[in-house]
Amino acid sequence: MNGVTGRMGTNQHLRRSIMPIIEQGGVKINDNEVIMPDPVFVGRNSVKLERLSEETGIENWTTDLESVLEQDRYQIYFDAQRTDLRFDSVKQAVAAGKHIYCEKPTALSTQEAVELYEMAEEGGVKHGVVQDKLWLPGLAKLRQLKKQDFFGEILSVKADFGYWVFEGDTIPAQRPAWNYRKEDGGGTILDMFCHWRYVLDNLFGDVKRVSCLGATHIDERYEADGSAYQATADDAAYAIFELANGVVAQFNSSWTTRVRRDDLVTFQVDGTDGSAVAGLRKVWVQPHSATPKPVWNPDVESNHNYHDDWILLPNQQEFDNAFKVQWELFLKHVVQDAPFRWNLLEGAKGVQLAEIGYEASEERAWKEVPSLV
Repeated sequence: MNGVTGRMGTNQHLRRSIMPIIEQGGVKINDNEVIMPDPVFVGRNSVKLERLSEETGIENWTTDLESVLEQDRYQIYFDAQRTDLRFDSVKQAVAAGKHIYCEKPTALSTQEAVELYEMAEEGGVKHGVVQDKLWLPGLAKLRQLKKQDFFGEILSVKADFGYWVFEGDTIPAQRPAWNYRKEDGGGTILDMFCHWRYVLDNLFGDVKRVSCLGATHIDERYEADGSAYQATADDAAYAIFELANGVVAQFNSSWTTRVRRDDLVTFQVDGTDGSAVAGLRKVWVQPHSATPKPVWNPDVESNHNYHDDWILLPNQQEFDNAFKVQWELFLKHVVQDAPFRWNLLEGAKGVQLAEIGYEASEERAWKEVPSLV
């Protein structure tokens, strides 16, 4: 597990995925066998690695990636490093014959992302990319509504993501500084469009073209030690995606917005027969038969609470941590050859959409999204 000392690596992948899998006795594959992870931490900072080892009780750690890749006992290479470090490390792991599971973006460019996919295919190793939001309870409920034909014909999707990330001068920032430096692989478009690509492709339709405006609203931020740095990466993106089936998707992504909505991210799906709004876990619906008939009159004070017109879906099943669910699927894929379609090519599609999003923003133009296959 390379880069496991970072925020995502520690919290989502180690504490909420791998450790719970170990604690539950592994991933059951039949009545007599389980898959039991045996992780080794890899990173650049020995102090952080040792501290994490002491906190978790997982003893094996090293700052020497090459030495671990030479060991046959470790069959899977997982990468949660900074984006600009991922390509070379994954490439090295593929050359060592390791199966690959990594965070996104998988690379800084579409060319490199596709190259990783081709290398893994030629090397005969199995490979997967984290696409966690597909297993969020909110999106799982949307998928179920779609399967039940609740929406009728889907017309549009609106997503609003983000929150205020503090600059770091008077209140500590809740995201790392590299997120705001383009030269270190930072940027809202690169980060979030990789998510939006797999959400759109898997739930609503293939992305056909995109219009995007990226912005760096706050150009000076502060390191943890209080020193100022120039923010060179975009901290907000405003995009419209046209899907191949005619659905229009509007997605706002921002680290410079204050939240006045149901969750840190919300997805509203409007269809001919009904609409739904999903947060991370909850979903509210409004069928056609229960849709109110508003009348526009700005000269009269309105006491109507439009939130009350929506029905909260009940929880009809239990949902595990989204990252953990995909980890278990990938482990089964490696051991049992179980189906797993979220591979490095799917990761490359996310990088492609981000790259095209930057082009659309710079040129102030609609850009086509060509097929990668």
